[in-house]
Amino acid sequence: MRSVTRNNTAEADFLVVGSGVAGLRAAIELSSHGRVLILTKGHPLESSSIYAQGGVAVALSEEDDVAIHLNDTLKAGHGLCREEAVRVLVEEGPERVHELIAWGAEFDKVDGKFAFAREAAHSRSRILRARGDATGNEMVRVLLAQASRHKQIWQLERHFTVDLVVVDGRCCGALVLDELSGQRIVIPAKAVVLATGGAGQIYARTTNPPNATGDGMAMALRAGAVLEDMEFVQFHPTSLYLPSSPPFLLSEAMRGEGGRLRNSKGELFMHKYHPAGDLAPRDIVARAIWSEMAATRSRHVYLDVTHLDAAFIKRRFPTIYATCLRYDIDITEEWIPVSPSAHYMMGGVRTDLSGATSLPGLFAAGEVACSGVHGANRLASNSLLEGLVFGTRAARAATAFASRLPGVPAVPSAKELEGGGLCELEDAEKLRSSLRRLMWGKVGLVRTQDSLASATAQLSRWAHLVSRSFRTRTALEVKNMIQVAQCIAESALWRENSVGAHYRADFPEKTRPDWRQHSQVTQVNERVMAVETTKTRGQVVEWRGRVR
Repeated sequence: MRSVTRNNTAEADFLVVGSGVAGLRAAIELSSHGRVLILTKGHPLESSSIYAQGGVAVALSEEDDVAIHLNDTLKAGHGLCREEAVRVLVEEGPERVHELIAWGAEFDKVDGKFAFAREAAHSRSRILRARGDATGNEMVRVLLAQASRHKQIWQLERHFTVDLVVVDGRCCGALVLDELSGQRIVIPAKAVVLATGGAGQIYARTTNPPNATGDGMAMALRAGAVLEDMEFVQFHPTSLYLPSSPPFLLSEAMRGEGGRLRNSKGELFMHKYHPAGDLAPRDIVARAIWSEMAATRSRHVYLDVTHLDAAFIKRRFPTIYATCLRYDIDITEEWIPVSPSAHYMMGGVRTDLSGATSLPGLFAAGEVACSGVHGANRLASNSLLEGLVFGTRAARAATAFASRLPGVPAVPSAKELEGGGLCELEDAEKLRSSLRRLMWGKVGLVRTQDSLASATAQLSRWAHLVSRSFRTRTALEVKNMIQVAQCIAESALWRENSVGAHYRADFPEKTRPDWRQHSQVTQVNERVMAVETTKTRGQVVEWRGRVR
C-alpha cells in the first residue's frame, strides 16, 4: 500500500472510503482486480476498529459450533435479525479469522491453545482476544501490513469524502476534500465501498472516537441509498464516568471474567433485572444501570473487580488498568464509576448479503452498513467479525459489478457538482454540542413520544441551517451528524414498541401489530422521508408521520 502524493493522479478502479477492519479487508480483496484507493479522513489510526477491546467472536473452540453462535446472535437480536445474514457471518467467520492468523495475527493463548473468553449473551466462551484488551489494534495492524504488500492499493490520508458522485443512477466516484490544502477533487471509480464506521459522536456520551460522525450514512442517504433500522443505537453499559474525562470503554469482558455491578449504595442489582445477572444482554444491562441511577439519584453506578486477582486483572486488561490509573483509579483496589454511553449503530445503509446497497455501484460493510446481522441489539464482539466477513463479500460483489463495465466512468468536476459555491457554518462547534446534548436527552436510552417529537422538531430547524455546501471538514461533519440524527429520531418516533436497544417508555411492550417490520429512510428531492416495510410481503408504504 502506497500513499498518494500531489504528484500522483488520484484515480482508481475501486474507491474504499474508510480504513478500519472492514475497509482494509475490502481493499485487500479488491487489489487483485484493479487499482484500489483508500480514502481516510484524518489519520488512518483513528478508526473505531483500533479501539475495539473485547475481541472477535468466532466459533472455533472445542465446546462451540456455528449453530450455537447463530442461535446466540439471533436471540440477542430480539427477532429482528435476518437469519440468512447471520448464517453467513457465523459460517464464513472461522475462515476469515484463520486467514487473519495466517497473515500474522497473534491472539492470546494459554498453554498453547487460544484463550477464549465469554461475554454477555454468549452461551459459550468464543471471544478471541489479543494483548488482553487490544484486539482491534492487533487486527488493524495485521491488515495494514497485509495491505502494504499489495502494490495496487493506494491511500489518501487526511482526505474527507464530502459526497458520493452519482451519474445516470449509478455511483461512480466521490467528491473529496484535501483537509490540508482545502482543495476539492472528484475521484472517479467503477465501484465504491463504504466502510466509514458509525455515528456515536451525535451523542453527548459515547465510546466512539471523535471521527465517528456518521459521514457514510449521510452521504449514502443524499446519494439516494436506503438506510434501515436507524432507531437501533446500542448503548454500552459500562464506560468510565468521571466529570473531568471523556467516556472510556470498559470492556464487557470484565463482567465476563467475574466483574460485578453495584449501585451508588454498594448494592449488587443485576439479579433483579435478568436471570443472567451481570451477563445479561447489553440493552438490558444498560437500562438496568439507568434505572438504578434514577432510583438512587446518582450519575453513575460502579463496576467492581476488586475481588479478582490483581495480577490477573493487570495481565488481562492492561489498557483499561493503565487508563484508569491515569485518572487515579486503581481498579484492583477501587470500584470503577461507570455509566452507559452510545456505542454502536445496528442500523445503517441497507445492504444485501453481498454488501450491495440499493444504489448501483455502491457497496457497504462494517458499522456503516445494515446487513441484518445485528437486528435490534448486537451480540458482543460480533462487529469485528462482521467487518472481516462482509468487507470481503462487499469487495467480491464490487469486483463482479465492475467487471461488467467498459472502464472508469466520466464524472462532473467539483465545480459542477457544487454549483453555487461554498459557505461557512457559523458557530459550528456550538451547533455540534447542542445536537449532542439534544440526542442524549431526548433520543437516548429511554424515549417517549414527547421527547422524540421535540427532538425531530428541533432537528428539522437545524437541518434547514445545514442544507448548503460547506467549505470545512468541521461544518461538513456537523451537517452529516444532523442528517443522521434526523434519521434516528424519525425512525424511533415511528417504532411504537420497545425491542432491543430501542426502548419507548410510552410503549414498553415488545409485541405490537407488525412489530417485526423494519424502518427505512430515504431522501426524495432533498426531503427526508421515513418509510415502513412489511416483512411478509415486502411492500413499501409511506410513513404516516411528517414528510419534510
